[in-house]
Amino acid sequence: MRIRLALVTACLSLAATALPAQAADATDAHLEGELSSGALYVMDVPASWNGTVLLYSHGYAPAGSPKRAQNTPSTAARDKLVAEGYALIGSSYATNGWAVTEAVPDQLATLDLFTDKFGPARRTLAWGTSYGGFVTTVLAERHADRFDGSLSMCGLVQGGVANWNSTLDPVFALRTLLAPGSGIRLAGFADQAEAVAAAKTLTTKVDSAQQTPEGRARIALAAALHNVPGYNDASQTKPGPTDWGTQQSNQYTAVRGLLQRPAFSWRQEAESRAGGNPSWNTGVDYRSMLVRSPLYKEVTELYREAGLSLRTDLSALNRAPRISPDPAAVRWMDGTSVFSGRLTDPQLNIHTTGDALIPVQSESAYRRAAAAGSAGLLRQAYVDTPGHCTFTPGETLAALHTLEHRLDTGRWDVSPGALNSRAKAEDPTTEPRYLPYRPSTYPRPYDLAHPGDARP
Repeated sequence: MRIRLALVTACLSLAATALPAQAADATDAHLEGELSSGALYVMDVPASWNGTVLLYSHGYAPAGSPKRAQNTPSTAARDKLVAEGYALIGSSYATNGWAVTEAVPDQLATLDLFTDKFGPARRTLAWGTSYGGFVTTVLAERHADRFDGSLSMCGLVQGGVANWNSTLDPVFALRTLLAPGSGIRLAGFADQAEAVAAAKTLTTKVDSAQQTPEGRARIALAAALHNVPGYNDASQTKPGPTDWGTQQSNQYTAVRGLLQRPAFSWRQEAESRAGGNPSWNTGVDYRSMLVRSPLYKEVTELYREAGLSLRTDLSALNRAPRISPDPAAVRWMDGTSVFSGRLTDPQLNIHTTGDALIPVQSESAYRRAAAAGSAGLLRQAYVDTPGHCTFTPGETLAALHTLEHRLDTGRWDVSPGALNSRAKAEDPTTEPRYLPYRPSTYPRPYDLAHPGDARP
């Protein structure tokens, strides 16, 4: 195992002690190295360690991209937490992509290594962002004995099957309405080349459609099936309540991003792990799905302005040949990437309201799962801002300290006022944005607490 020590003497003096604060050499330690799996790890341990270790799971990294160990969401959060006495650890994963079967053991191995070097922690918390919020929730549900609590930030907490199903819906609508008879493959790809080619072909159709009122209405319909918000990036113009044109333009940008990577390239990589296609839309009523969407009004108005019949297009979607899954792939995704909602320790989830990559409704899916028996352990809070994981450092640390407050007192205090007060204390220069909010229903929830729902 290769280990690079920022401070070699600090590491040697701490390795045999129960708490770094007891070490003779009172110097912060920074360690980097490689696990036996090939995953990289990083650890920052202050000399005055307060006894709490935070195990951070990083977000999705595409297959083939460089592995990078990460132990906090940002350098600002890292510096603040180390100054407050927290030990920060985290790993890359042995492989990138939909790497849950590597990520979970690699994170546990990193925690084991930390314990070997620095002794047992008084408190161990799992936390992570985006795909790392998914990994965090797997750790919380399946390895509860290792943790005291968890924090999922902008997490993919709808689970794997629901994620890939809801990613299928918008591209199915786009192919059906913008490229009928094209034969563009949406799942079951032979390789990355086929997936990339399909994405390119459908993106060209979408770009062309965006030039006409009819095409823009249909793109808005596809966006609504995925709950893509009409303000999803801080660089965009913020639309007014009935500014349907600006809202659709913002969604178009997000839909293009969905096509470029998650819906095709990332899907193919996940399929290669699952051994086939784990997604389906057999039995889905797209008319009912649209009516439940918070974007229904936008779609109806854009169809009216374009002189198109929404009823006709929804009938075309409901008549179109459907996509069936590979049963073995569904079983693999069931076994590795679906949540039961059964928590043993407290979990706090935070999400931005304008997230296009993992729409905020994913929190509704996990709330539904936890309602079967863990509702008292789960709390969710929301930040009023566009974008994916666009929390300020103050908002991030406020969530972490709110979880700690629950562990210290046995009581949740997750009101927007309390969270904003904590965020302001952590970062007085930035106005915090927690707000009262409850997301609408996730389009197609799928979890182990409701085994009869949403089956193909």
